[in-house]
Amino acid sequence: MLDGVTLDQLRTFIAAAEQGSFSAAGRKLRRAQSVVSHTLANLEGQLGVALFDRSGRYPQLTEEGQFLLRDARAVADHMDDFKARARSMREGLEPELSAVMDVMYPMSAITHAMGQCQHLFPKTPLRLYVEALGGVVQPVLDGSCRIGVIGSLPTVPEELTAEPLALVPFATVVSPQHALATSKKPLPNAELSKHVQLVLTDRTSLTSGRSFGVISPLVWRLADLGAKHAFLRAGFGWGHMPVHMVQDDLDKGLLIEIRTHANAKTRASLEMQAVYRKDAPPGPIGRAFIEALKH
Repeated sequence: MLDGVTLDQLRTFIAAAEQGSFSAAGRKLRRAQSVVSHTLANLEGQLGVALFDRSGRYPQLTEEGQFLLRDARAVADHMDDFKARARSMREGLEPELSAVMDVMYPMSAITHAMGQCQHLFPKTPLRLYVEALGGVVQPVLDGSCRIGVIGSLPTVPEELTAEPLALVPFATVVSPQHALATSKKPLPNAELSKHVQLVLTDRTSLTSGRSFGVISPLVWRLADLGAKHAFLRAGFGWGHMPVHMVQDDLDKGLLIEIRTHANAKTRASLEMQAVYRKDAPPGPIGRAFIEALKH
């Protein structure tokens, strides 16, 4: 009986567990509720295990169902990987290299990786975007870009596969004329909150209602990292910046690095990751680009 378990049954099981009801699972799968119920009943019969407790208004996963759900997801993910790799092999080289980069990622590393790809695949067109936060993830999710490099968005949507790339160190900086510039000791949040904090904001709705690294209630939100850089140099507030973007300013005294309780001993860093859809992994060109970024 167990040999008769199908991938379709497992996907129906996963949908029912995630959606919270058989009717909602039917809407997601575009099937009648009766078909979902019948599929799950057959699956339970084949397994000899009750996956759902149907005694309440909505079906609830049994203890056995909770354990088997993890395995079902792993099987479904592995099958998605299998089909995606087969599709990539069938298609051969990608028609173009399409990537969206986190604005925090060093441009020197990007140009180096692009140079290597151009050497290996000189006839391949390039489409490159530079965004922040959800603006990096959205083009990958909707399929307009095959690869994304994220860091400023701390969570990776479950539809994506992520590979670690590098750590980008950050410095907390102000203008020499700013009131915080003269502090010799690590600043507590209570002191930082008295001053305007300049933060990068998202053009998409993926981070709606969430703030990352915001301490002060006095916030200026900027959708462009270059504007944030200019506003910091103009003395409008304090903020976190990738070190590679402000090192020259620090060397020339155009910006001052301040210490906070969070970075009293060492600078904070962002973990950068390459992401792509599980059902559309990079082909040979995209893979070469990711490997070049890693080095």
